[in-house]
Amino acid sequence: MPRGIDRRPSPWPGTGVGATNPVKPSDLAPLFRWPGGKRWLVPKLLELIPKTFGRYLEPFFGAGALFFALQPRRAILSDANSELMACYCQLRDNHAHVSRILSSLPQDQASYYRIRSSAPISETRRAARLIYLTTLSFNGIYRVNLAGKFNVPYGNREYPRLKSRDLLAEYSRALTGCAIRSCDFEEAVRTAKTGDLVYLDPPYTVAHSNNGFLKYNDKIFSWSDQERLARVAADLNRRGCHVIVSNAGHSSIKNLYRGFTAIKVPRLSVMAASKDNRRLIEEYVFVNAC
Repeated sequence: MPRGIDRRPSPWPGTGVGATNPVKPSDLAPLFRWPGGKRWLVPKLLELIPKTFGRYLEPFFGAGALFFALQPRRAILSDANSELMACYCQLRDNHAHVSRILSSLPQDQASYYRIRSSAPISETRRAARLIYLTTLSFNGIYRVNLAGKFNVPYGNREYPRLKSRDLLAEYSRALTGCAIRSCDFEEAVRTAKTGDLVYLDPPYTVAHSNNGFLKYNDKIFSWSDQERLARVAADLNRRGCHVIVSNAGHSSIKNLYRGFTAIKVPRLSVMAASKDNRRLIEEYVFVNAC
């Protein structure tokens, strides 16, 4: 049987890959509510984590839900969003300073829009600004306009936790010793080697499941990048890495990962404004046999 093709039963629920080596997760939730965040998927992803692995690599880091659940001692974390990764660097290296800045910022509408329109020079103030805005924004979301400017309106809520001097200490401890960078995903995993664990979670949407899927997603993460990502995953498999990929539940995506076990994961859609209109949708998780 070719390497990487796993004919065993699906590892969910409770049987097969990962079930005999359950991972006890940390209760540290992601700091950000990031587009495409995988906090909802973490319990299932943990079933796929090998009992032992080398380094942890995550090149589409975002909110880092799986990373903060695992808190591996050696990790390479990266994302194309340079502002986000610079913020994580400050959390790792200067969390106390960032916390002091956060605790001094007023939480009201006028202050929110003043801070949203500001452009701090120092790295610590830029990190505090990002945390402040994504916490107080409407639904706590991150979004920028075509000019790259954060444009989410004020959420009309206060968060006392931003006044805590200890808020960021746990995140700093989790990030200590991690390499943090902003680069293309292919560059981010270039040094991955046998035994390393690589989690690939590219940007995608599941809102368009039929003919509009490819066209709509091309605006988020191009189809050529999806194909390149699949080639990178196959190369990581050949290198002997443990590879986990989360992606859209669409046949065109499944066809890219023929050497991997494909696992369908159902969840409630959060696209509809009314809970009554939300429906079950499916996404894919692909795992290799290393």
